[in-house]
Amino acid sequence: MKWLRAFLPVTVLVASGVVAAPADAAPSWQKYVVAPASRDVRPVKVLSTAGDVTNPDGLLGRGVTTFKRQAPPPKPAWPTGTTAAASSFHAPNNGGNGQPRTYAPGNAVDGNTDTFWNDDTIGAYPDVLTITSAAPVALPGVTILSSVDGVPQDYTVEVLDSGAWRVAASVSGNTAVQRAVQFDRPVTTTQVRITVTKDQNTPSGEFSRVTEVWPGLVADPPVPVAVVDFGKVVAGYPKISFAGASANHPGIRVSTSETQQYLGERSDFSRSDFSGGPGSDQIAVPATSTVWRDTKGCASGTQVCADGLRGFRYLRISLDALASDAPLTQPSGEVRINGVSLDFTPFLGTPSTYRGWFESSDDALNRYWYAASYTNELGMDTFRESDVDPRGAFSPSLDGKLVLHDGAKRDRDPYVGDVAVSGLTEYLTHQDGTAARNVLADLADHQRADGWIPPASINDYTLPLFDYPLWWVTSSWDYVLYTGDTAYASSYYSQLVKTLDAWYPSVTDSRGLLAKGLNGTGGYGDYAFLPRTGEVTYYNALYVRALQGAAGLARATGHSADADRWLARASGVASAVNAYLWDPAAGAYLDSGTGAVRHGQDGNSQAILAGIASPSQATSALARLAAGALPYGNPFMDNDTLVSDGTKRVYAFTSFPELQARFRSGQPDSAIDQIKRMYGWMASHDPGITAWEGIGEGGSHYEQGYTSAAHGWSTGVVPALTNELLGVSPASPGFATWTVSPHPGSVAWARGAVPTPKGALSASWTQQGSVFSLTVTAPRGTSGSLVVPSGRLVLLDGRPMRAVAGGLPVSGGTHTVLVVK
Repeated sequence: MKWLRAFLPVTVLVASGVVAAPADAAPSWQKYVVAPASRDVRPVKVLSTAGDVTNPDGLLGRGVTTFKRQAPPPKPAWPTGTTAAASSFHAPNNGGNGQPRTYAPGNAVDGNTDTFWNDDTIGAYPDVLTITSAAPVALPGVTILSSVDGVPQDYTVEVLDSGAWRVAASVSGNTAVQRAVQFDRPVTTTQVRITVTKDQNTPSGEFSRVTEVWPGLVADPPVPVAVVDFGKVVAGYPKISFAGASANHPGIRVSTSETQQYLGERSDFSRSDFSGGPGSDQIAVPATSTVWRDTKGCASGTQVCADGLRGFRYLRISLDALASDAPLTQPSGEVRINGVSLDFTPFLGTPSTYRGWFESSDDALNRYWYAASYTNELGMDTFRESDVDPRGAFSPSLDGKLVLHDGAKRDRDPYVGDVAVSGLTEYLTHQDGTAARNVLADLADHQRADGWIPPASINDYTLPLFDYPLWWVTSSWDYVLYTGDTAYASSYYSQLVKTLDAWYPSVTDSRGLLAKGLNGTGGYGDYAFLPRTGEVTYYNALYVRALQGAAGLARATGHSADADRWLARASGVASAVNAYLWDPAAGAYLDSGTGAVRHGQDGNSQAILAGIASPSQATSALARLAAGALPYGNPFMDNDTLVSDGTKRVYAFTSFPELQARFRSGQPDSAIDQIKRMYGWMASHDPGITAWEGIGEGGSHYEQGYTSAAHGWSTGVVPALTNELLGVSPASPGFATWTVSPHPGSVAWARGAVPTPKGALSASWTQQGSVFSLTVTAPRGTSGSLVVPSGRLVLLDGRPMRAVAGGLPVSGGTHTVLVVK
């Protein structure tokens, strides 16, 4: 055996042409870190300019950029007494900001660009607007000013000519907010009729929205525009250094977007989108030099307002002004800028802050791990009233605390379903769990009297989701596992009992399964607001996992009887899932026992992780999930009977448990393939690097510009690679016991460290041909098991060992296992 012992220190391997790094070499993972080097972040380039913009590089701090625009001419007006009628119009409301607003057709001819006509037939056509002039007008054409969230794309313009209607112009494929429509010949008329047959489909709906129809062809001087690119999604407060301006207080409008596709004069998402605002920041530039910082608020009353913090990659600057901001600012003049930057507010994940790290022989996997870590960092920020979701999300009990927001751009609210993934990423990269604990504790503090726990602070803690109290349970168990904070478990044990012994029993049917619809839950949503009813596999499999996690919390706090009772209930639910929700014809679990037959990624993956599925059922179910594989991941449904794009929509959130299931079911290479398709797609498509909230048909952002392109719940590649590929996981609170169980697949080597309350737990393994080597260094005072591939010879610290089902037991310190297969 001397040759085998001599082999132990050899860690230079050649696999598929890749040479593994020596185990004693300095780790090179730092080169993959994505975060900026400091909180003062600068754009990397000027992406584009339009209009009168000179020396664009001044925006990058290289001299001075000058924007110039002549004053637009006065707009033509209809004769006094002109009226308008429409095929439909939306009823008056408070416009999202408590200010009464009307949408009547007369708004399109009132000369006020703050009002507009809005039809009332979403996605249905035609929409017709008829203008009747109080006196004949000579028209070479008309100019239509619409809204950025409702641009008519296809329409005709008819005129009443010699007593008969005729088509004077046709427009198709329009994307311009302001469009001068020239007639085939000039006409003098008293009536104009616009018939819309297609509008842009936006997150605000598919409506015809017309702000003004001007009688004549309006040719405003072009708006000077420049777009800067920060190179990746960033978050914080944009800043512009002004070198001066003309004396008329020319206006600058700032808008941002995570992608070029949704970059326009209105940001792809901002708080003012939900409050009837313009969706951009307005600046009245003074004549003297100054530095503007994007601070939420207005310069005067409700004029010249800014939104504050933003999440974006691209920033658009234009010399323009809102009509409603007059006379404080004007849409013309000269503005000089000598720099654009950002005050970066999220967690700054520089190499020195990493308490855990990962590296492997696969460069792509390394990039995805650190890109996901950066995605999570963007959401790890202080909870501030000025920049959280405006839809009733502010909470004094969270104010000033470090939290895990779901996204950098939106919703910017701490959701517990997101924490289920982003919390794991937090524990494995930088933080001690403070951000996750703050969220979990706050939601528990707002538990409803019947035991239901809110998903987030949004809507004043009332958003009705069916599954999220279960995520609170599993996330609480994960938090205690990784941090050892059993005091948290003791503090919130009564909430745990109330959730599992009061609320979920109230929605359990006679077969022992959770059934959405019981106890008034028919209108409840879930992580994707899916219209599911009855006995849903996903809810019940997650229930089993929550009961198992609750048993762990019970034992950690001295409640062994509760643990036994919850595990018995979990066993009963698991049996019922197999009895009533397994579809032998498909070889997978039904999405729901009610309605059309379909099979979901979420339910099948969770059933495998919960131990409900047998090994053969797991293999069959995973094959079913892979059958619809897309270039950008695996879809979350196997048909479109629940939602129209079920076979085309991909969620990294529901893909994470599938990745776990594949690794644990002996299919590591299929997990790696899925990672590369999904994270590779997001990394190579705008905005790049960060992980999206969801991927839609053809690999698009699944909810257009509303989609968050940096979302914490999509960072599951971090725990998938650390816990499953590298193989390091806690087995009891605070890593008092742990397991290292690598699932190498075709990867030649991997190494990394996981932070624990007692210090780092590091692992490094290599494989070449028939030889597998694993070295683990664990903190003193802990113990664990090493689970390695079976082989004809296994040496632990140089001693021959027999493989055991639960792995090779070891204590803290350094241990090396060599396996000859």
